[in-house]
Amino acid sequence: MTTLTRHFYEFGPFRIDAQKRVLLREGEVVPLKAKAFDTLLVLVQHHGEVLEKDDLMERLWPDSDVEESNLPQHISALRKTLGESPNERRYIVTVPGRGYRFAAEVEEFDYEAQERIVEKYIKSTIIIHEQEGSPDDAPMAQPAPRFFSGRIRGSVAGLTIFAVSIFLAVGLWLLLSNEPAGHRAHAPIRSLAVVPFRQWGTEGDEHLGPGIADSLITKLSNLREIKLRPTSAVLKYDDSSKQPAEIGRELGVEAVLEGSIRREGDRVRVTIQLVRVEDGSALWAEKFDDRFASIFQIEDSMSRQVAESLVPKLTGKEEEEVAKRYTENSEAYLLYLNGRYHWNKFTPEGLKKAAQYFERATEKDPGYALAFAGLSAVSAGLAINSDVPPKDTFPKAKQAAARALEIDDGLSEAHVAMGYVNLWFDWDWKSAESHFKRAIDLNLNNPLAHYHYAHLLSNLGRFEEAAIEARRALELDPLSLLYNSIMGNFLFQARQYDQARDQLQKALEIEPNFWIAHLVLGHVYVEKGMYGEALIESQKALQFSGGNASASSLMGYIYAVSGNKKQAEKVLGELKGLSKQRYLSASNIALIYVGLGEPNQALNWLEKACDERDVHIGFLKVDSRWDSIRKDPRFTSLLKRAGF
Repeated sequence: MTTLTRHFYEFGPFRIDAQKRVLLREGEVVPLKAKAFDTLLVLVQHHGEVLEKDDLMERLWPDSDVEESNLPQHISALRKTLGESPNERRYIVTVPGRGYRFAAEVEEFDYEAQERIVEKYIKSTIIIHEQEGSPDDAPMAQPAPRFFSGRIRGSVAGLTIFAVSIFLAVGLWLLLSNEPAGHRAHAPIRSLAVVPFRQWGTEGDEHLGPGIADSLITKLSNLREIKLRPTSAVLKYDDSSKQPAEIGRELGVEAVLEGSIRREGDRVRVTIQLVRVEDGSALWAEKFDDRFASIFQIEDSMSRQVAESLVPKLTGKEEEEVAKRYTENSEAYLLYLNGRYHWNKFTPEGLKKAAQYFERATEKDPGYALAFAGLSAVSAGLAINSDVPPKDTFPKAKQAAARALEIDDGLSEAHVAMGYVNLWFDWDWKSAESHFKRAIDLNLNNPLAHYHYAHLLSNLGRFEEAAIEARRALELDPLSLLYNSIMGNFLFQARQYDQARDQLQKALEIEPNFWIAHLVLGHVYVEKGMYGEALIESQKALQFSGGNASASSLMGYIYAVSGNKKQAEKVLGELKGLSKQRYLSASNIALIYVGLGEPNQALNWLEKACDERDVHIGFLKVDSRWDSIRKDPRFTSLLKRAGF
């Protein structure tokens, strides 16, 4: 493991700070893309030498196949940056048929050398001062008032030389450092994104890059002073060619942690760097080369160094959480990473695969609380996202959450998992709130805890509190399609239809094809009497979801309330037929009956939904779509059954 030293290269009016990865021209930062900077650094480090094209390609892209045309593009960009013209090559010279040579004179020095120069200069001034002063001169360490007490024992000449020498020493230091004020006094980092590590190695390890990043996010999310983007926010940058600073700007963070991992047999090599988004400079970088069995020590070291670089004074609790290991079993760990990899796809098939991996991880390590929490979350998620009977999945989810809490009651994810079961299956609102609040207390940076707590508060009609928690989730993951869309749903439930429409349109600006946003927007338009717009949104929701039953139900409901009874009954018949073939939420059928003005049939299907522990029963108290039957005694009875 090696730490990059502070190294500088100077040529003409330019200076390269190798550690911060910054090119300066007379003290001002020169914008430069990361790979172009790498190219320049390699050329400068080998100034005077002819670097063959193949050698340069190997140095710049050691672990991937890249078109050779990429190299001339970076060379051309560098020449423009350095101010070269086609007729004048002061810095980068093309050697026909071979490669490139950096022709300018280069001076090289490091940070420690600067310190030694200044230290030596200051010592020499002290000697001058001592020689010029009288034998009983007061020591330099004496307080300032002695120099103004009228008892000046050194000669004026001695003091003058001393003052001038200190002034020159400080000036020399500033000259050597040659950094703009903005680089000498950066504001502390308060937000961070850990992007999936680039990976090279054998097939079947596609989970390692995102998995290592996910593990670091879990460890670092306990730093209360740092807002950390969750795994769901960074997964889209897996295999991305974007530079860290660009990613950071998109995610709205001040720093990005990036790295690469190569596994060969039982060996693993990891490189990592923390990049400041403001100027693209590297705050620090590390390289690890060890046996794969030591991956836990590598993760410990990475998370500790990141934490200490961001928060100089960690609390005892933060130190404990950063150093925490959830398993010592490398097989269980790899299975868990695979589970997270598939979970984060957020597809029915992905959830099923994730459940299998988490279960195998718990078999390898029965004390792996994080894997049990994951198993609980995906098992419950199947009932929400996959038209799976709640009674088939939630009991297993509850058992896994209970086991996670038994192993580690201080695990935020475990409390979120149990709260989720309490909310959507048990309808135990008090217990759900207790678990969500405990999860937030344990980890303020857990966006799922804030998101699910907001859901609970909204379902209970506590809309102002729900908005606060929803905004906290969005602060942690501002580009989340789910959080932005469900924020619109909370506003819909609060009957703030115009605000809900605006919020959902923001979500669709991020991703025009996100079906949940279209679904909720369709319901909003119905309440505003805009049936044509509502029908368009329901059709988009049906298309982009791949045929979700809730989208079909919305379409039937729109036909019904807009007076197109024939089309509404057609959709109703299709859903009832589908319900005989597989599980389908009974509340979806009840909704169409409400639209058709058939309250008894609607209540029959709602009672069936309640018997099946349909997750949509959780919305009964606040959902305006049930207003026409809200005063019916049978509906009141349903509310009581649901714990309202």
